Amino acid sequence: MRGENARRTKRARSLRQVENDAEDVSWNKLRGRRLHGWKFVRQLPIGPYYADFACRQANLLVEVDGSQHARQPRDRFRNETMNANGWSVLRVWHADVLRERALVIDTIGAAVEGRLRERMVGHDARFLPAVREVEP
Repeated sequence: MRGENARRTKRARSLRQVENDAEDVSWNKLRGRRLHGWKFVRQLPIGPYYADFACRQANLLVEVDGSQHARQPRDRFRNETMNANGWSVLRVWHADVLRERALVIDTIGAAVEGRLRERMVGHDARFLPAVREVEP
């Protein structure tokens, strides 16, 4: 997969260079299999989007959102697209990562380990499980 699309790879690399404080804090806890051995990558291109963090093994995307994401219709469409492509999406707030980092990391751990299964929409986090096809 690497190098398959030079333009997208270049864009992903440039996005990794401009992380914000919350993404930096999160990456410090997720990189190098530090979260219970799960491998995460940053700025993974998926369709027209780039996920802040992704665990391919668990099909989990983690988005660290700032206030500009509050009630954005584009984010709803993005979530639906990711879910339909088999990805679960966990959205956490930038401010919560900085204030309550241990709780946020615990929530990411619950999602990646499958302890979060049902749709969860709260004021501090949102978990949207992937759309699963029903087996006949």
